[in-house]
Amino acid sequence: MAIIVNGVEISEASIESELAQHAEAESPRDAAIQELILRELLLQTAKKEGITAPTTEEIIGTLLEKAIPVEEADEAACLDFYNSNPESFTRGEMASANHILFPLGEGLTAGIAKAKAEGVLADVLANPSKFADLAREHSTCPSSAQGGSLGQFGRGQMVPEFEEAIFSTEAGVIVPTLVETQFGYHIIEVTARSEGESVSFEEVKERLQAFLTDMAGRKAMHDYLGKLVTSAKIEGYSLPAMA
Repeated sequence: MAIIVNGVEISEASIESELAQHAEAESPRDAAIQELILRELLLQTAKKEGITAPTTEEIIGTLLEKAIPVEEADEAACLDFYNSNPESFTRGEMASANHILFPLGEGLTAGIAKAKAEGVLADVLANPSKFADLAREHSTCPSSAQGGSLGQFGRGQMVPEFEEAIFSTEAGVIVPTLVETQFGYHIIEVTARSEGESVSFEEVKERLQAFLTDMAGRKAMHDYLGKLVTSAKIEGYSLPAMA
């Protein structure tokens, strides 16, 4: 069935031409169709507004500048965001840890792998001094040669699940449960922690203002496109909800 936007057909040739721009999308064809529909709606709206320009991009750009005026985030909004999200404005939080890594396993071996990891965890919790020896014996990570030592690292350097476990555990403590990540099951010993220091508002004000202004622009764009879609007659394709 043909895709028609307010009486204008989106040709199969246009879709095929657009596909290359969305090769990384989960569904390149859907992404291409959605882009073409939204572009057509914007061009139709620009025509009604009497907007002309040498290129399609300039026409759409002129329309959006006119339809979506976004004011720069003021200092009050920036300060409110800064005060409400203190964890986002720290630097230098560091930790050191040792770990013992077990593969996740597949099928029947998955249960065996986890049971083995839980057994070693129980041994480590009962005998913390054996951690390095057990890491050398069982861990599949190259760090096993150093008794499981990963050295020192900061936030953002490890996968989220691993990082969350470490930065919520005090130094000198073994995490009491297995930590599962994409790499496998980890037994983790936190050997050192140093708290980060707060970054002052003045240091981040300009970047925060740019960030909040950009977020406001994205929301305004989303809302504007949603209104265009809601008021349009689109046949042959159902756009995802833009609520």
